[in-house]
Amino acid sequence: MTDPISLPPSDRTRVRRIAENARYDTVTLHAIIDAAYLCHIAFADEKGTHCIPMACWREGNHLYIHGSNGGRLIKLFTQGTQVCITITHLDGLVLARSAFNHSMNYRSAVIYGVFEQVKEEEKKRASMAAFMDKIALGRQQQARPGNDKEFAATTVLRISLDEAACKTRSGGPVDDAEDMALPVWVGVLPFSIQQAAPIPHESCTQVAPGYVQQWEK
Repeated sequence: MTDPISLPPSDRTRVRRIAENARYDTVTLHAIIDAAYLCHIAFADEKGTHCIPMACWREGNHLYIHGSNGGRLIKLFTQGTQVCITITHLDGLVLARSAFNHSMNYRSAVIYGVFEQVKEEEKKRASMAAFMDKIALGRQQQARPGNDKEFAATTVLRISLDEAACKTRSGGPVDDAEDMALPVWVGVLPFSIQQAAPIPHESCTQVAPGYVQQWEK
């Protein structure tokens, strides 16, 4: 029996190039989204095709974004515009013995669909609180909460993760047999996101809370 998580949810999510690197399970998808602070949203309008970076977070089986009510993107996305969202984490450069066998280690996700607006006020506020926790867990309890005017000027959108696909690669180079004797260094040059020491603003007189003190660690 075919494992259902090995099947793409739609034809446009089917990975055809190096299909063995494809992942269609929610565990992989959620992990890639949760490790990201930004996504890139591609769409088309009367002015052409665009790809815009935006802050994002996940709640359950939806990816969320937010923006100003008057923003062009928000207006467009609330009109049922089809979008393609991508997230990519680069984990390393893979150096092989031949130039054409060089590669990269990565984790990527592609999501298709249409955004829907979070209209219920209680849910909207809860989602923005979740976004604050995404930025720094515990920040929501310390920063001034949004007031009615700020919430009224903000639109929260979400998109289902039902039509998505992931593609990942890890490990070292794959060389051709005839190249194995070449005197060339091979291996991986790793990449990672480094959380550096917090930098307090010059006007800040407060003792750093625990989540700030632990940031670099």
